[in-house]
Amino acid sequence: MSPSGREPIEVERRAIFGGEPDEPLVLDLYRPVERLRPRPAVVLIHGGGMWTGSRADMAGPGGQLAEAGYVALAIDYRLVDAAAGRHRWPAQLDDVQLAVRWVRANAARLGVDPDRLAAYGWSAGGQLAALLGTRDTRDPTLGLAALSSRVASVVVLAGDVDLAAYTQPPASDEVAALLGGTPDEVLELYRDSSPLSWIDRRSAPFLVVHGTRDRVVPLAQSRRLVAALRRAGIETSYLELADAGHDDLGWSRVGPAVLAFLDHHLRPGT
Repeated sequence: MSPSGREPIEVERRAIFGGEPDEPLVLDLYRPVERLRPRPAVVLIHGGGMWTGSRADMAGPGGQLAEAGYVALAIDYRLVDAAAGRHRWPAQLDDVQLAVRWVRANAARLGVDPDRLAAYGWSAGGQLAALLGTRDTRDPTLGLAALSSRVASVVVLAGDVDLAAYTQPPASDEVAALLGGTPDEVLELYRDSSPLSWIDRRSAPFLVVHGTRDRVVPLAQSRRLVAALRRAGIETSYLELADAGHDDLGWSRVGPAVLAFLDHHLRPGT
């Protein structure tokens, strides 16, 4: 480890974890150079409403987590293509669950402890991260199905938890395109995509962070998530950041809380 307490790191880009030959699913790997012992790992999930964004959006936290001693994996997932009617829900859930199973299947090569995995997501990525901490593999016919898709802890930054709450355009139109209809038409998919539907006593510990000036994802979404987790008896830490908007949850604002949470849950005694 360096005198600053930050570890030298290496980056591996465009590792393929699934998908099809003409449409591979890829991730960028950030990890400490020293690999004498298995490390806890964090799967990083970008936002963008499941319409836009990429793993590159998670480069900042990826590097910071690796310097702190974690293996960080910033993943892509299929984005909805409403015009072509492709990649609607639950394609995104299937992809992030596959990423977790892939990490477990390749834990020895990656230098990862498969029992110490976390998910970290912002906005729509927070919704997906929350689902990794609350439900099992959706489709057991998909690859690596013998391995668990669940993570041991979850960080949600301004995440959506109830897409039915978006009743006004353009947000309601985007949600309807993702799920294939309105709540009146496909209510089961709105329920399926909501972490609130899946919280139970087996859910992972959560850190939830939201800015009080968020005008994209209402603060009420995180408050509902925290309330549901606490009702189920799940250890939950919650931070509301004064004067922070939706795009103000970068590492400089959330990093210390994230590291304290992950160190507590993933690195006890190490």
